Amino acid sequence: MQIVTDQGADLSASQLNGHKIHVVPLRIEFEGKTYENIDPAEFYEMLSKSENYPTTSQPSVGDFVNIYERLAKDDPDILSIHISSGLSGTVNSARAAVPLVPGARVTIVDTKTLSCPQGWQVEAAVRAIEKGWSLDRILPLLERIGEQAQGIFTLSSLKYLIHGGRISHLKGVMASLLNIKPIIGVDRATGKYISYAQEVTIKRAIARLVDLMKQRYHEGSKMRVQLLHGMNPSAVDLLNEAVDRVFDCVFLPTLPVAPVLGAHTGPSLVGMSIGGLDLFEELV
Repeated sequence: MQIVTDQGADLSASQLNGHKIHVVPLRIEFEGKTYENIDPAEFYEMLSKSENYPTTSQPSVGDFVNIYERLAKDDPDILSIHISSGLSGTVNSARAAVPLVPGARVTIVDTKTLSCPQGWQVEAAVRAIEKGWSLDRILPLLERIGEQAQGIFTLSSLKYLIHGGRISHLKGVMASLLNIKPIIGVDRATGKYISYAQEVTIKRAIARLVDLMKQRYHEGSKMRVQLLHGMNPSAVDLLNEAVDRVFDCVFLPTLPVAPVLGAHTGPSLVGMSIGGLDLFEELV
């Protein structure tokens, strides 16, 4: 069985670690150019200096047809794991491609999330395949990770979310005028962004973010944690200290948010993926 995902999934080099994962690009249009792959540091530096806004586009049906046809020549069984349908049409493109590739047996997973939480599902799937798990055993594991792992973030500027239409324009404008720092996650049912709380400074927003996680997970629990940010290392340090005081953390490598996601959130984002360490215990 082969794994396909998209650039909405954030994974570190150590998580990839030689695993065979095939990635369909989401494209960025910025400053008159189209990017399928761009270094995150370069992208966020460009973004911080520009008065223009990037736009993104999902993979086409043809993109999926091409990759499914190519992979099916070696192994027709394909598990295709993708960014939330509530935030992107990528899953729809994948589904439309399936009947056009009769030689492939494709199972599509709508993660209802993105970034590191999506990456964790991809990581779990590839590790399970390497252990010889069947599809019937892998899918419930991905469902459990999706239900129990939480992605949550905050940011200083809402202008990118507003411009990209990812939040209500009116609410976004009001929050910007009030200098509000929202704490945002992805609703498990709809796969869309949801605001959990608001604070007036990044420091207070980070503290509130961790408090919210303390309401969900028992203080002192053994947790798998992965921090992420746009171009905000000082905020990452604050979050690292705050979450490590509350939980018994095993930290995965900190990651820059994928540019195709950061195009809609901007360089100020800081957040994390967090879930019980036992989510991956069967895969060790």
